Amino acid sequence: MNSNYMTRYTASYLIEKLQLQPHPEGGYYLQIYQDKSIIKQSGLPDKFDGDRSCLTSIYYLLEGKDFSAFHRIKSDEVWHYYTGSTGVKIYEIKTDGELIVHQLGQILDKGEKFVSAIEKSSWCSAELSNPSAGFALVGCTVAPGFEYQDLEIATFKNLSEQFPQHTEIIKKLTRN
Repeated sequence: MNSNYMTRYTASYLIEKLQLQPHPEGGYYLQIYQDKSIIKQSGLPDKFDGDRSCLTSIYYLLEGKDFSAFHRIKSDEVWHYYTGSTGVKIYEIKTDGELIVHQLGQILDKGEKFVSAIEKSSWCSAELSNPSAGFALVGCTVAPGFEYQDLEIATFKNLSEQFPQHTEIIKKLTRN
């Protein structure tokens, strides 16, 4: 464990206690909130193909070499750090090709932040800052609320053709 990180939990304890399930992008998750208020499709941008909850929120846990594969959604994502034995690197490739690395965690002196926002339509992936250190539990809040039909998981071929300057990180954080 990284001596700068203190947690009383283990990944297996949190997976069991929070009833986390495997996530299609990698890692484990549980939806913890879905706003009952609905935004009608007519009040949303054209890219949405139906009504949406105003907001959704999940727990998301990465362990060891798990990673969240490059994906994008139609809404902004706000990531929150909760606990763990290491921080999380979130990679954001904006539509213009700019790569931003967000450092999520609790060591503020090293530039980590408790909260980071990912712009809608940006490609996003995440991995542990120090995979050998263990795990991290984060949260992700999405508004308008997340629906699986809004999720696009990148392939190495398609994303590296679009952003050849980022081929190395794309290869590392895609599954096909």
